[in-house]
Amino acid sequence: MGKKSKQASGLARAANRKIDKSILPAPPPPPEDELGSAKTLDEPTLPGSGFKIIGAEGYDDGGVADLSLLIDLEDNVQRRRRGDNEYFQALKADLLPRAIKGPMAKMSRREQKVSLAQLLFSEDDDCEDKGPSEVYVEQVDGEEDAATVKHRSDRLQQARAALRLSLLLRESACTSLSLSELCKRTLTFSGKAGAVEALRCADKALEIAGAGFWDGDDIAIEADDKPVIDPKYEKNATTPGLANSTILKLLPIRVSHLCKRSALLQRGNALSAMGKDEEAIQTYKEVFPLLEGEPRCARVDWERHSLSVNIGNSHSRSGDYDTASEQYEIAEKLGQDHIEVGNEKDGKGMVACSRRARAFALRRADRMDEAKKLLRQVLEQQIKDNLEADKKKAEEAAAAAAEAAKKKEEEDKEKS
Repeated sequence: MGKKSKQASGLARAANRKIDKSILPAPPPPPEDELGSAKTLDEPTLPGSGFKIIGAEGYDDGGVADLSLLIDLEDNVQRRRRGDNEYFQALKADLLPRAIKGPMAKMSRREQKVSLAQLLFSEDDDCEDKGPSEVYVEQVDGEEDAATVKHRSDRLQQARAALRLSLLLRESACTSLSLSELCKRTLTFSGKAGAVEALRCADKALEIAGAGFWDGDDIAIEADDKPVIDPKYEKNATTPGLANSTILKLLPIRVSHLCKRSALLQRGNALSAMGKDEEAIQTYKEVFPLLEGEPRCARVDWERHSLSVNIGNSHSRSGDYDTASEQYEIAEKLGQDHIEVGNEKDGKGMVACSRRARAFALRRADRMDEAKKLLRQVLEQQIKDNLEADKKKAEEAAAAAAEAAKKKEEEDKEKS
């Protein structure tokens, strides 16, 4: 131990470095106790039937707890790694990893994490990939207008910005998710021409989510606008993956599973874009074991639904309509289950998506009459649902206006 200072200034600095443990927030729970959204709620946090668990008691939280695990706003991982004394000293001295240059330089580490969450998970109202479905559909045909191209380009740049910020903050889970988003948005922007780049991003996302090690410099290349891959590059993989035994002492295995689920789904989509349907099917199927034990709620059933439709579409493109039809039936049954318990919005959405996919599969199988009939039914039901939704929205607006008028009338009486 060094000598204690006898000067007033030295004593003041030493006192300033001390951490008052009585004012510290509660210590983080053990990693094995962090269950994320696998733990159901007794009451829904928001109104609506979409959060009710099917076949069990309780409600889903909509993925909020999973988001908390992935973004780690409370810095639980850093606290476990460093210990409270070192962590809070580093926090006080602004020594924790964060962006120190550019427009975010004046933001705290926590504020930068909030910005990262917005880059990764926020969606504009007019966003074409807004919604729970992750069914792969080729969206690039060369006929896109300038506004659509710009919107897709902006979304792609947001994913690259998220990757850069994730690496700066040293947040492995967000780095993996950023790569999965890069895969998704590259396919949306470039279509089949960007499938190889998209697949590379998905593979790197899986590498981070795995039990081995990964190389930060190799990952950082994907944040460039035009990544140039050196075929002779030798990896220096020294950062442990999310399923590595050393990391599992700091955060739950669920974080790895969440990242794997996202990366595998996008990897399957990239393989589909490349025409490698057999590999795509095998990749999609790897997600199902990670969904075992997950609640039967809209959030997770949309994931199951997207996988089944994607598998069906892959079989359809390979010329096997019968096997594809089996997958569409599974996807439609998921929707019917939700309709039966009163969650009509998600249920009808799943049914419509699976039937639309079946109609296109029938067309590929040269069963045009059946395809046209089914697609017509889907469109008619969609028009009917839209009218009902508009009517309900108008009724809610009228009720709100009447309530406001009644409240104003009561206030006027009180004043008089």
